[in-house]
Amino acid sequence: MDNDPPQNPSTDEAQTLDLRGLKCPLPALLTRRALERGAPGLRLTVECTDPMAVIDIPHMLHENGHTLEGQERQTDRLVFHIRKG
Repeated sequence: MDNDPPQNPSTDEAQTLDLRGLKCPLPALLTRRALERGAPGLRLTVECTDPMAVIDIPHMLHENGHTLEGQERQTDRLVFHIRKG
Protein backbone atom coordinates (compact mmCIF):
# COMPACT_ATOMS: atom_id res chain seq x y z
CA MET A 1 0.00 0.00 0.00
CA ASP A 2 1.47 3.34 -1.08
CA ASN A 3 0.48 6.06 1.41
CA ASP A 4 2.82 8.75 0.10
CA PRO A 5 1.46 11.70 -1.90
CA PRO A 6 3.03 12.42 -5.30
CA GLN A 7 6.32 14.31 -5.19
CA ASN A 8 4.89 17.39 -6.98
CA PRO A 9 1.27 17.59 -5.85
CA SER A 10 -1.01 20.41 -6.97
CA THR A 11 -1.96 22.58 -4.01
CA ASP A 12 -5.44 23.06 -5.52
CA GLU A 13 -6.36 19.40 -5.48
CA ALA A 14 -6.39 17.48 -2.20
CA GLN A 15 -4.35 14.30 -1.99
CA THR A 16 -6.00 11.43 -0.10
CA LEU A 17 -4.20 9.34 2.49
CA ASP A 18 -6.10 6.13 3.30
CA LEU A 19 -5.06 5.00 6.78
CA ARG A 20 -8.15 2.97 7.63
CA GLY A 21 -7.42 -0.05 9.80
CA LEU A 22 -4.17 1.33 11.24
CA LYS A 23 -3.87 1.82 15.00
CA CYS A 24 -2.24 4.53 17.12
CA PRO A 25 0.34 5.96 16.57
CA LEU A 26 0.54 5.06 12.86
CA PRO A 27 -2.15 7.46 11.53
CA ALA A 28 -0.43 10.49 13.06
CA LEU A 29 3.06 9.31 12.09
CA LEU A 30 2.14 8.57 8.47
CA THR A 31 0.26 11.86 8.19
CA ARG A 32 3.33 13.72 9.44
CA ARG A 33 5.55 11.87 6.92
CA ALA A 34 3.20 12.72 4.04
CA LEU A 35 3.20 16.39 5.08
CA GLU A 36 7.01 16.45 5.37
CA ARG A 37 7.31 15.14 1.80
CA GLY A 38 4.68 17.44 0.33
CA ALA A 39 5.08 20.96 -1.01
CA PRO A 40 4.03 23.97 1.08
CA GLY A 41 0.30 24.53 0.74
CA LEU A 42 -0.38 20.83 0.09
CA ARG A 43 -4.02 19.91 0.76
CA LEU A 44 -4.29 16.47 2.32
CA THR A 45 -7.40 14.46 3.15
CA VAL A 46 -6.71 11.75 5.72
CA GLU A 47 -9.16 8.89 6.27
CA CYS A 48 -8.72 6.64 9.29
CA THR A 49 -10.64 4.44 11.71
CA ASP A 50 -8.54 4.72 14.88
CA PRO A 51 -10.56 6.69 17.49
CA MET A 52 -7.33 8.10 19.00
CA ALA A 53 -6.69 9.98 15.74
CA VAL A 54 -9.24 12.58 16.90
CA ILE A 55 -6.65 13.60 19.50
CA ASP A 56 -3.37 12.63 17.85
CA ILE A 57 -3.71 14.18 14.39
CA PRO A 58 -4.89 17.68 15.47
CA HIS A 59 -2.17 17.74 18.16
CA MET A 60 0.55 16.78 15.64
CA LEU A 61 -0.71 19.41 13.17
CA HIS A 62 -0.61 22.14 15.82
CA GLU A 63 2.91 21.16 16.92
CA ASN A 64 4.20 21.23 13.32
CA GLY A 65 2.51 24.42 12.08
CA HIS A 66 -0.07 22.85 9.78
CA THR A 67 -3.76 23.78 9.53
CA LEU A 68 -6.71 21.51 10.24
CA GLU A 69 -9.25 22.93 7.81
CA GLY A 70 -11.97 20.54 8.94
CA GLN A 71 -12.71 17.16 10.38
CA GLU A 72 -15.74 14.94 10.20
CA ARG A 73 -16.90 11.65 11.59
CA GLN A 74 -18.53 9.46 8.98
CA THR A 75 -20.25 6.17 9.73
CA ASP A 76 -17.14 4.03 9.35
CA ARG A 77 -14.25 6.51 9.49
CA LEU A 78 -12.78 9.81 10.57
CA VAL A 79 -11.84 12.29 7.87
CA PHE A 80 -9.37 15.15 8.35
CA HIS A 81 -8.89 17.99 5.85
CA ILE A 82 -5.40 19.40 6.26
CA ARG A 83 -3.28 22.13 4.67
CA LYS A 84 0.49 21.99 5.03
CA GLY A 85 1.94 25.07 6.71
